[in-house]
Amino acid sequence: MQLGSSKIISGAKYVYLVVFFALLSGVFYPIITHSPWDSVIIGTLTLFLGLIGTVLLYKAGTSERNRKVLLAAGLAITAVALFLVYLAIGRV
Repeated sequence: MQLGSSKIISGAKYVYLVVFFALLSGVFYPIITHSPWDSVIIGTLTLFLGLIGTVLLYKAGTSERNRKVLLAAGLAITAVALFLVYLAIGRV
């Protein structure tokens, strides 16, 4: 029984992240203004990219093996996500 409930909780975590990032990206704006959904999709994917980068940075801090690889990959992915944020707001 414990295994089934952990799968439900694990699935709920990912559903929560998707809903939270979609709301953070402004999912209601295209509904209200009848504009395209491109900015919401790009914003949500950018947030997930930043999340992946920061998870890799966390793993680099807690891992004994592959610390340099995880640190370099985490910093690179986080930098790409930051660049995409600046690109989205028109500062590049």
